[in-house]
Amino acid sequence: MAKIQTFADKAAKAALQKGSKCPVCGTIRQPILLVSSEKSSVSSTWKFSERRVQVCKCNEKEIYA
Repeated sequence: MAKIQTFADKAAKAALQKGSKCPVCGTIRQPILLVSSEKSSVSSTWKFSERRVQVCKCNEKEIYA
């Protein structure tokens, strides 16, 4: 049988922020997948490079620019 969940339980769970805090600005870092296109020097074709980065208020302009 399922556990009965009240609105207070749901609100408390939503209030918990997941992730690590930034030591500089103190906000929660949000993990995102950064996709950029790069031209290969060998075959002269465009390829996508994907990497995961942590975004907070400190590095937001550097990553999104």
